[in-house]
Formats: sequence, C-alpha cells, structure tokens
Amino acid sequence: MSTMDTPVRGAVEQDLDRTLAAAAAAAPAWARRTPAERADALTAVADALDAAARSLVPVAVAESGLPEGRLTGEVTRTTVQLRMFADLLRDGSYLRIRFDHEDPDFALGHRPDLRRVLLPIGPVLVFAASNFPFAFSVAGGDTASALAAGCPVVLKAHPGHPETSLRTAEVVRDALRSAGAPDGTFALITGIEDGRRALEDPRIKAAAFTGSVAGGRALFDVAAARPNPVPFFGELGSINPVVVTEEAERERGADIARGFTSSFTLGAGQFCTKPGILLVPAGSGLPARIAELAAEVPAARMLTTKIADGYRARLDEVAALDGVEVLVRGAEQRTESGVPAFAPALVHAGSASTLLDGALLEETFGPTAVIAEYASDEELRQVLAAIDGSLTATVQTSGDPGPAERDRLLPLVELVADRAGRVVFDQWPTGVAVTAAQQHGGPYPATTAPSHTSVGTAAIDRFLRPVTFQNAPDSLLPPLLQAANPLGVPRSGEDAG
Repeated sequence: MSTMDTPVRGAVEQDLDRTLAAAAAAAPAWARRTPAERADALTAVADALDAAARSLVPVAVAESGLPEGRLTGEVTRTTVQLRMFADLLRDGSYLRIRFDHEDPDFALGHRPDLRRVLLPIGPVLVFAASNFPFAFSVAGGDTASALAAGCPVVLKAHPGHPETSLRTAEVVRDALRSAGAPDGTFALITGIEDGRRALEDPRIKAAAFTGSVAGGRALFDVAAARPNPVPFFGELGSINPVVVTEEAERERGADIARGFTSSFTLGAGQFCTKPGILLVPAGSGLPARIAELAAEVPAARMLTTKIADGYRARLDEVAALDGVEVLVRGAEQRTESGVPAFAPALVHAGSASTLLDGALLEETFGPTAVIAEYASDEELRQVLAAIDGSLTATVQTSGDPGPAERDRLLPLVELVADRAGRVVFDQWPTGVAVTAAQQHGGPYPATTAPSHTSVGTAAIDRFLRPVTFQNAPDSLLPPLLQAANPLGVPRSGEDAG
C-alpha cells in the first residue's frame, strides 16, 4: 500500500478544504473563459506533456511494470485526447445552442423567446484508474473532458502509481497556469478517505470513476446519499462476452483462436474491455486450440499487489465451481518489484447453461477467460440474456453472413446491443478508438450512467447541463446567446445566425 493512502490527518484536512475552496472559487472564472481560450489551455497541457514524456515514462514503468513502448503510446493517446477536445471547443457545436424566437402565432399559444445552451456543471472530482497511468489517470479523458466543459478538476490519484501522478499533476498545473487559467482549476489529492470526503463535499458538483465494482458502487452510493446528490459517472466492471457462430468457426477458427488469446491476455488481462467469456458452438475444438495457445503466453506482472491478491482469490473461487474444468492453470511468478506475475489461465465451463447460475458471470481482472459451448441458438440466447451490462459485446461471423446466418444473428445482435455500449463484429474489443463516434459505456455494472461515454469527444456531455434563458434582455445573456454572436459559435433555430 502506498503511503499516499496513509496521509497525516491534520495537515491533509486543511489541504483538502483549501483545495476544494480553490476549485469552487475558480469555477465561475474558468466557465467564463471562451471555448477558444479553454482550447488554447488544453493545447498547452498537451504540448507540456509531450515535452515531459521522456521523464514521465520511466517513472511509470518502474511503478506499474508496464513496458516502455506501451506507456509512450499512452502519453500520445493522452495528448491526442486533449487536442481533440481543444478542436471540439473551437468548433463550438458541442454547446448545442438552440433559439426559439418569440412567436405570438405559435400553435399552442404565444411562445416566448427561448435560448438554450449547455453550461459547465461546476467542480468535478475525478478518480484516476489503476491500469492506465496516463490515459485514464491525472491528465486522462475524464480530466480533459471536464476541463474542456469549463469545470475545475480535483483529481484523486491512484495509489498504484503515486510518483507518476504527482509529476504529471505538476506538468498539468504549470501548463494551465502559464495559459492563464485561474488558480484552483486543477489540483491533485491523495488517499482513500480524502477522496470520499471530497465526494461528500457540496462544492463538488459531479464525479467520474474508473475501477472495481465494489469501490465504484460504494462511491456511487456516497454521491447519491448526499443532501444534494450529484451525478456519478462510474465505469465499474464488464464481462465483454464474445459469440462465435458455426460459420465463423468453420471458416476461420484458427484466426479466432489466435485473436481471442491475444485479446484476453493483452496487458495481463487488466483492461476493462478484456473479453471474459467466449461462447462457441458445441464440439468446435476451439477450447483445446485456445488452450494450446494460452499455455505458450509468458507470465506478466500485475499492476499492484492488491490487484494480484484479488486475481489469485478469484481464480481459486472459479476453479472450485461445479462443472468447471481448468484447461490452463496460470502459474504465479515472483518479481523483483514484489508484485506477482501470472501466466494466463483458461477455464472451460462445459455447456453454456453452466453459466446460468451466475457465479461465472462476473469480471475477473487479470489474464483469464471462460469458454463455454452452446448446443442451440436458444441456449445461446438464454446465456446472453443472463449477462449483466457490459462495455462491449463481440460477434464473430463468417464475415459475409448468408441468409441463414443473418436470420439467426439478427435477434442475437439486438439482444447484445441491449446489454453493451459497443457491439464489435469480427474484431476484438481490446483497444478503444478515441473518436467522436466512440461509446465507452453500457448498462450497470459496466457504468452507472449508460447514456454517456468516458472515451471520445461526447464525454464532455457528462459535465455540462442545459440552461434555457426566457425573454432575457440581450445585454444580460451570456455572450454565447447574444444576438451579435460575438464568439461566432454555431446556433440553430429561427434567425439564430
């Protein structure tokens, strides 16, 4: 356990209060900055992180055990995200401004002048993730989208990479200050208790979280139990089922075996989009083929000792279940860092109906997966219907489904689309493209807010709230809504331009 989770109480209480007060004080000034000004600030942060990458990456390698190439790419993803939000701000359409001018002849009676815009929600508390020390951490997508929306950010650092977090926070804070952002626009706090206390504080207006179901649900409940409840955008847990059709197995079974093995073992299985369950036609031979490939994958270090302990306990629990056969038992290795490494483990659940008791339909964070065989489309539908909300669901088809395959798949696709935020065909769910069309969310427990995404430019919507101004004098309107449109933002409605 990092010393970041054992703070000196008296000093931290004073620091936390000062941090929250500064964020609340900065909120009006940061919100008043024009979208273009905030875009310049985000670009400055991206430039500063690019310049600091050579010094930040080695620290992250030492703390997380992740390879240098992966972390270097992650810094790039982090700065690309920041620049994407900067471009979104300069475009201005994210504000979704709508004018309905006064109309005495409106069908429902005299209509007043109405002008609708999205405004910042206020200071946001961000809980950094364990598995992405950059892209889902201090300067990650939650921070970038909240800052873009015009909200100050209080970042609760993850104890798995404390020095990386502190150094990255310094870069972000200095870049924002140099760009003219008000003091308090960004701050880092540490410690489990201080994260909880910050979430309870009325100065925090929303929170974002990536982590475990247990931890996320506890915080979600805190946010909901406040005298003034606030939105909690949590990404908690996901099983990410994969369905293989008979045609797909017959035409490209070897490719599917390789792809699945690579996907569930990528990053030691410590991705929220890891495919956790593979549903294959009965008698396909895929379980044995995947077991051979998985047995050749070397052990990889887990991110933290706590995660390794949880993974070990979950493996023991799964292996003891009735009807389960362990095809590959992942060996545990000790490392110089003291954090264990694990080789992949693979479980065969036999008939897909074995999954219906629910014990196997829970996420296992680590390099393991469950394979089950279905004997009919009805059995497959029953299993898919029993799976809780997931970030992704994958369907492996023949690539060009004929009439028979298409007719069988259409109801299954509707079923998985009801349970996942992203439906993948003939590819694998690990690897989340950062684009405007991305949806990284899903029904609970994948997230606590299934109508939102934490990846892509639509993530900004979480930290904006709609406000309509009715019959307002032009001089009292925000510049975004004034008749002259001094900021030149896109607007829709009668005579909006």
